[in-house]
Amino acid sequence: MTEDEEKGQRRFQAPRGANDVLPEDEAYWRFVRETGERICHSFGYRRIDTPVFEDARLFLRGAGEGTDIVEKEVYIFEDRGGDRLALRPEGTANVCRAYLEHGMQSLPQPVRLFYFSPVFRYDRPQAGRYRQHTQIGIEAIGDGSPLVDAETIDVLSSYYDALGLSGLTLHLNSIGDSNCRPTYVQSLRDYYEGKLGGVCGDCKVRFEKSPLRMLDCKERGCRPLIEAAPLISDSLCEDCDQHFTALQSHLAALDIDFVHNPRLVRGLDYYTRTVFEFMPKEEGAQSVIGGGGRYDGLIELLGGRSTPGIGFGSGLERIIINLKRQNAPIPEIAAPRVYVAHLSEAAQGAALGIARELRRGDVAAVVGGAGRSLKAQLRHADGLGARYAAILGDKELASGEVTLRDMANGEQRSVANADLVAAAKTG
Repeated sequence: MTEDEEKGQRRFQAPRGANDVLPEDEAYWRFVRETGERICHSFGYRRIDTPVFEDARLFLRGAGEGTDIVEKEVYIFEDRGGDRLALRPEGTANVCRAYLEHGMQSLPQPVRLFYFSPVFRYDRPQAGRYRQHTQIGIEAIGDGSPLVDAETIDVLSSYYDALGLSGLTLHLNSIGDSNCRPTYVQSLRDYYEGKLGGVCGDCKVRFEKSPLRMLDCKERGCRPLIEAAPLISDSLCEDCDQHFTALQSHLAALDIDFVHNPRLVRGLDYYTRTVFEFMPKEEGAQSVIGGGGRYDGLIELLGGRSTPGIGFGSGLERIIINLKRQNAPIPEIAAPRVYVAHLSEAAQGAALGIARELRRGDVAAVVGGAGRSLKAQLRHADGLGARYAAILGDKELASGEVTLRDMANGEQRSVANADLVAAAKTG
């Protein structure tokens, strides 16, 4: 086989764990993005966009060396200048970096920010878990009150409600702070001491680096030990306990139901106090549709002064899976209103001009392909779902008119070029 023949037979595919978003799913993606923007704006959040890659130390320091993201999942590379960079594995650390870099601490607090971000994690691909996926996220930075915690949860709950998702359960917990968590971590070490023969290899590493992460293990063999482990709620200090009690009171005032899940810890080391997840009826690690928590020590860890923060992330792909599963109604993408068919070479340029005037008049228009018969063009117009076909031939060129065909009933009439926009908007 020659090199040219080999090239002709080569078929490239999307990388494992990365997916193409095809036109048939455009309506879903448009719906989840536009709904997210509307909800975030209604709560006073403003959009921020940060680079897809950052200094690798930003994520390694923020996420914590005992987390799966750092141990297994982050994409790290060295650029031609010798800088060690990482593709964004989550959305919070880089927003906090931007908060510090651009002096947002001088703005009225909390600073409310939202984003849509591609996220990259080297993980075993599963339904709803991809190596590249897109998140909607928010961050409220500069206020440590449980009132802001309740608002953050309300934003995500309102978003899911606006999308039409049903049957979601809010799981809620407090994992304490730097005052009370060390006591709990020691109790975990004492509990697991002598039981490490019954845990997975990852949990053996977590025991040494971050014992709290053991409670987040999804391996079936580790679950019985997790269920019998001591509860962090029994170790909360007075401040954390009062914070959690106030949060629950605020959620009750908002009529947001929740389940207190004392085993919930989330997957990153920077979380403090409040953590939460929304789960659909389907069980399993990949059924979590979105979640987040408070990270009161992260900005200080990144070089700023002590600044509280809270946020969430929710994968759009996983949201769309659940929308499809629940057969939720999605607004359709409108078909082109007018298909401009041309019957001669002379009419082609005029067809382009007519289509441009239609679009300037806020009427979506498509021009037929060159060299096609009228029958083929009308078949194309019907396949695209066009409401009208504007037919342009030599006769129409001479008269300054088009023949406007109603694709629903086949009726035709002559319309002056100057009146076409108005005519296309009727019916």
